[in-house]
Amino acid sequence: MPPRQTGNTLGYTLIIPPGWTKIPLREGTGEAIKEICDDAARRIAHEVPKDKLTEARLEIHRRLSQVVRDAQRRDGLDLYIPVEPLHGRIAPASFIVAKVAVPLKGDVSRQDVMTRLVADFDFTEPAQVHETVGVRGERIVPALPEKEIEFPSRNVDYVLPIPNSEGDWIVVSFSTLGDGDLEGVFSTLLVELFDSLMTTFRWRTE
Repeated sequence: MPPRQTGNTLGYTLIIPPGWTKIPLREGTGEAIKEICDDAARRIAHEVPKDKLTEARLEIHRRLSQVVRDAQRRDGLDLYIPVEPLHGRIAPASFIVAKVAVPLKGDVSRQDVMTRLVADFDFTEPAQVHETVGVRGERIVPALPEKEIEFPSRNVDYVLPIPNSEGDWIVVSFSTLGDGDLEGVFSTLLVELFDSLMTTFRWRTE
């Protein structure tokens, strides 16, 4: 049995891979977006005609801002995205860390809540992250144009009860488009990268 957390949980830490960055979704979001767009514009400056560079930067800003708004609507705390190419391309993947409040009422247990939060997943299993036992869910989400889901994706969620809380949860949600084959080697490698990253997750306490 993992040791019990003591002290108030103030947040979390994790180690992200090279070429990825964090966008805070509660404070400092605008500054983070601007920095990412500025860096992207510098990287493509030698590939794009000068008269098209401003237009390209604005398009990057528009797309990134939409992703951020979607993450904020999901009660996100932080959004993590790749910003540098790997083998010539930026990985089509991202993950969100969100805080969710689902109070424990009556006979409802933590396990009941975790089961409900991953009820729509194809595959679920217990997952121990740092000193917390949670649940990991994985699924393929089809394209749903009527819900503004343009492309199918492979999703993995970790649902973790926040230590010493009553009904507060951290949900870490990963999504990738892969290379079009969501069960192929490339998509699986990205999922394995995310799972490896989650082994670095730690609670931050007083």
